[in-house]
Amino acid sequence: MQECVPLQGPGGESEVLDPRVHNSGLNVVSEEFPSGVDERLAPALSVVVIGRNEGQRLARCLDSLKQVHALPGGMEVVYVDSASTDGSPDLARERGAEVIRVTPERPTAAIGRNAGWRKARAPFVLFLDGDTILHPDFAAVAFAEMEKDAQLAIVWGHRREIRPGNSLYNRVLDLDWIYQPGYTPFCGGDALMRRSALEEVNGYDDGLIAGEEPEMCRRMRARGWKILHVDHPMTGHDLAMTRWSQYWRRATRAGYAYSEVSSRFRQSGDPFWEADRRANLVRGSFWLAGTGLAVAASLVLLRWQPLAGWVLFVLLMGARSAWKARWKSLEWGTLFLYGLHSHLQQAPILFGQWQHWRDRRAGRRRGLIEYKGSSR
Repeated sequence: MQECVPLQGPGGESEVLDPRVHNSGLNVVSEEFPSGVDERLAPALSVVVIGRNEGQRLARCLDSLKQVHALPGGMEVVYVDSASTDGSPDLARERGAEVIRVTPERPTAAIGRNAGWRKARAPFVLFLDGDTILHPDFAAVAFAEMEKDAQLAIVWGHRREIRPGNSLYNRVLDLDWIYQPGYTPFCGGDALMRRSALEEVNGYDDGLIAGEEPEMCRRMRARGWKILHVDHPMTGHDLAMTRWSQYWRRATRAGYAYSEVSSRFRQSGDPFWEADRRANLVRGSFWLAGTGLAVAASLVLLRWQPLAGWVLFVLLMGARSAWKARWKSLEWGTLFLYGLHSHLQQAPILFGQWQHWRDRRAGRRRGLIEYKGSSR
């Protein structure tokens, strides 16, 4: 494993220079930082929160940590900021978090997570996004599972939207977070991880702009580690989505991740996400072509029937998908919208795949695909 060099930044902040992060274009202030931590004084849990211009969402996240039920050995909080311009580092410091600022030329969540866990001291690391709220019992539940199985690398629970009623996007995408409990091939951004597993695979891949958790989980599973999704609340999330452009960019990012991550394992015995990538190529192309043909037919024939027939087909497919997902919700209106979303998202996901293919051919490295603005 490559070693990281902790540095003392201005104002008492910690800046972490890691060889992998440095290769990603990270700029740090090179000053000496006291080294050598007595493991006997290390906390039981390190909470690593990452954020970029989260503002009051970050304040709410850090405040939720104060409600965590007492853990034997206590916990520390490390906040990693990716070049925020809204005062997030000061806000985090005021709430008692140790602040690390990273200023990469190409920001990614993976850079922040790696900087955080490498600075953390505990044998277990709980990763949180800065727009979430932690459930007070989750850490204790996850610890209990970790104690049962030494091969368990990751424990994650249920993430749900805090304000599903604020927009149709929030309402529908809230169901995207729902997974069946049990052993899973990957986790999301919020999860409790065993430090030894992180060290064994050298953490996240800094080069990925999305999909860094599933990609790392794939490498962990290849080494015999397990990932468990427990049937317990973990975090509340603030999607804060109110515009179609946000929806499109979020789905585009997913498509980019499908293509980029699957390309790394395509020739392996476990071609991770390759089936999902291929399925989107078919489904996305079908929906785009079908819509185009229906519109063209109506224009050429000067009749409304072709387009109306296509719309009816889309609605029926949405209803079919809603029926399949009925285990996720008792609200049929929300389920129907979710069913439509499962097909509608195929177009921007396909566009994201195309972006990755184009970038790969041109030898370009795309920057972070963000869909959310700052919260002041």
